[in-house]
Amino acid sequence: MCGIVGYTGKNMAAPILLDGLAKLEYRGYDSAGVAVRNTKGKHEIVKTKGKLCKLNDMLDGGNALSGTCGIGHTRWATHGAPSEENAHPHHNDDMSIVAVHNGIIENYTDLKEKLLNKGYRFYSETDTEIATKIIDYYYRKWDKNPLQALISFTLRARGSFAIAAMFEDYPEEIFIARKDSPLIVGVTEDGSYLASDVPAILKYTRDIYYVDNLEVGRIGKGTVAFFDVDGKQRKKKPKKIDWDVEAAEKGGYAHFMLKEMHEQPAVVRDTYNAFVRNGKIDLSEGKINDGYLKGIGRIQIAACGSAYHVGVVAKYVIEELARVPVNVDVASEFRYRNPVFGKDDLLIVISQSGETADTLAALRMAKENGVKTLAVVNVLNSVIAREADKVLYTKAGPEISVATTKAYSTQLIVMYSFAIQLAMVKGSINEEKYARLIDEMSKLPEKMEKVLSEDERIKWFANRIMNKHDVFFIGRGIDYAACMEGSLKFKEISYIHSDAYAAGELKHGTISLIEQDTIVIGLVTQTALAEKTKSNLEEVKTRGACIMGVTYNGNYLIEDLSEFTVYIPSTEPCFTASLAVIPFQLLSYYVSVAKGNDVDMPRNLAKCVSVE
Repeated sequence: MCGIVGYTGKNMAAPILLDGLAKLEYRGYDSAGVAVRNTKGKHEIVKTKGKLCKLNDMLDGGNALSGTCGIGHTRWATHGAPSEENAHPHHNDDMSIVAVHNGIIENYTDLKEKLLNKGYRFYSETDTEIATKIIDYYYRKWDKNPLQALISFTLRARGSFAIAAMFEDYPEEIFIARKDSPLIVGVTEDGSYLASDVPAILKYTRDIYYVDNLEVGRIGKGTVAFFDVDGKQRKKKPKKIDWDVEAAEKGGYAHFMLKEMHEQPAVVRDTYNAFVRNGKIDLSEGKINDGYLKGIGRIQIAACGSAYHVGVVAKYVIEELARVPVNVDVASEFRYRNPVFGKDDLLIVISQSGETADTLAALRMAKENGVKTLAVVNVLNSVIAREADKVLYTKAGPEISVATTKAYSTQLIVMYSFAIQLAMVKGSINEEKYARLIDEMSKLPEKMEKVLSEDERIKWFANRIMNKHDVFFIGRGIDYAACMEGSLKFKEISYIHSDAYAAGELKHGTISLIEQDTIVIGLVTQTALAEKTKSNLEEVKTRGACIMGVTYNGNYLIEDLSEFTVYIPSTEPCFTASLAVIPFQLLSYYVSVAKGNDVDMPRNLAKCVSVE
């Protein structure tokens, strides 16, 4: 949520800030603004409610603001409604200090009370204005030392934050501080760049410094220095980012989501190749060996949104193959239900961004209880990746669309690989089945391409149902887990109500909602459960439902029941979610396009939820 950018160097700052903010639009926002130190040495702030294009027009593409040092922000409202007053950057009374901030300051009311007692007044409803003015307070207290002011703020503020500030007394410099919320810095001969995420500065540099937790920094033209909260300077080396610049662009597709759907075969292949060598699964990238796997007695999985749905699929696969018990929790529930931990437990957390607040909190809870932890993440060196004991990286590359597609698919491959190797080590599968599973997993990219070729047929059906008000996804076993993801995709970008149900639960209440022409999408890929699911589809058919069926090639069991049927290639039953999800993604996409929605940035949503 929210996006921070900053630049100080040889070039005009405003165009660079606007370009960086455009690359961070996927994080979700409702207002935007920039602050630039002008040629007279004063801070100029321009901000507005609404889309970044409005800010761009106000600034004439950045040409309306002169100056080579500036900060920018896209805001997703937490404290205070979306408005020009609440938009960032914020400033102190004489505008000698301006700042932008991601995260939530939990003790903002205490800080505000302190500042009110010191004579400060406020113009907005935001915790960021309070943060800016508490920095001003400490700046004055510490004889105008900006590093000490930010250190004092870091030690005094509770919650999560990434903050960037400019001080009038320190021309051409930006000062930063971080706790939990992400922040990166890039340094080149032309200047220094800072941002919340890599895509914002990838066109300028591939060498990235990751700001650590409870760390402050001083950024000059082509220089950066980092300090701990004791004021001691830290030596750091940048990390090389191997993404192509083109990977963060649309590449001729109408939307990022469509591009990322069609990238799934390639990134699934890349993820497979990262963990399978010479026909064997190799988890050594995550420093996981057979001895580590043998010691696992029970697995707990915590994740949010689509990553949670990956966890549900993983539960079925791990328990089926490895016979190890698995619990799966929505991360926000896991951390508050006082979970029971065992000495042989492993907590697996799954997060595309590696900064999901509730997932991070679940990870920290497990570590506090002495539980082994494993993270499955996409973003190199992200917060969750750094704090987990072990890390397995997906190879999805940058995912820009808010609605995940390729990250979900690569997370499945990581969990399949983990499950198969765990099963082999535990002795619950033999060498023959081990080899067969690995071989079949290698064929998934090609089979995904075949499903993607169904897009025109699915587009036709999407146009038929675009004006419906309710859609239900039903399935059993792994099919139910895949339906959960399908329903989430559908509702988040089409804005049509949808729900996923275990097909056997229909008679326990949900079937009362079925009426004439209600859309029911039935997923039937589990051979052992096909007859059962067919009977459930017959029940809704007799009550007037319009059925879309998704099943495997050669299974004509539900064709007569369905108004529209999509056939996916046959695969191992435990891998079917990888293929079944694609028709759901395509259907959601084409319904959203038909309705004229903003596919890549659906309303009220953010790519990464870094606050509770």
